[in-house]
Amino acid sequence: MSADTAVAHDVVEHTEKEAQAWTGGKSPFKSSYGKLMMWYFLLSDAFTFAGFLIAYGTLRFSMQSWPVPDFVFSLFPFTGDAKMPLVFVSLMTFVLLFSSYTMIRAVQEGHRENRSGVVKWMIYTIIGGAMFLGCQAWEWSTLIVKEHMSVTTNPFGTHIEDGVYLDDDHGHAYEPGAERETFEAGSSYLLHQHEGEWTQRRYEVTSGIDEGSVAKQEFGPKAFGALFFFITGFHGFHVLSGVLFLIIIAINVASGLYVKRKNGYEMVEKMGLYWHFVDLVWIFVFLVFYLL
Repeated sequence: MSADTAVAHDVVEHTEKEAQAWTGGKSPFKSSYGKLMMWYFLLSDAFTFAGFLIAYGTLRFSMQSWPVPDFVFSLFPFTGDAKMPLVFVSLMTFVLLFSSYTMIRAVQEGHRENRSGVVKWMIYTIIGGAMFLGCQAWEWSTLIVKEHMSVTTNPFGTHIEDGVYLDDDHGHAYEPGAERETFEAGSSYLLHQHEGEWTQRRYEVTSGIDEGSVAKQEFGPKAFGALFFFITGFHGFHVLSGVLFLIIIAINVASGLYVKRKNGYEMVEKMGLYWHFVDLVWIFVFLVFYLL
């Protein structure tokens, strides 16, 4: 009987402990409801970005001609037409990654219940996000206005054969005896706009299967421009949304709204999860668009 009583007592005690763990006062996952929901949202968003980038990679490696990033993204503000491959986008990446550090500092100050410290580091994060958006706006305007790229027109591409140009940059035939520009297989080209009209340069293939034939450059694959603007724009929308939320939360922190909660400024921590996710996604976007 004593053994049965002891077993019954253990069962009742175990049942009571389970009931206490699920009463709502304590989370069984040792994490708040708000953090769990943020993780669920970020997980679903990660699948969305993964689908976009996989689609880009599939098209990228299924086409013979594709723009070379070193050629497409080679301009830098206030340097004219000087070629500085990937320098500007590397600066963008550094700015966004540094804003992750300032966000970490804001969360740390929140755990210490240091309101002024949270506000200071959140302001730095907001500035970093705004700088990134400004850089992206310059990059887009350069590609659209100067290079005339759009979601339906891609002036960038690559040659798949070695050859010699028959026309100059403006579509005019070279004078007899003039030195003509040559190109190598895989090298990039940019179609030019002269007097408001697109110029597609004729060229003569000097090697390969079609040796001796004369051809005319076509626009690059449309998918490049469409995917570039859509995916980088989708990421930019996330950054813009994050900056707006950061401003709202920073104002709430400065007003003392979260002081009474004494929860280590959890709202700042949740915003930090979102901001780090946005930065992490940019690493993959940078890898796929600018390095492959």
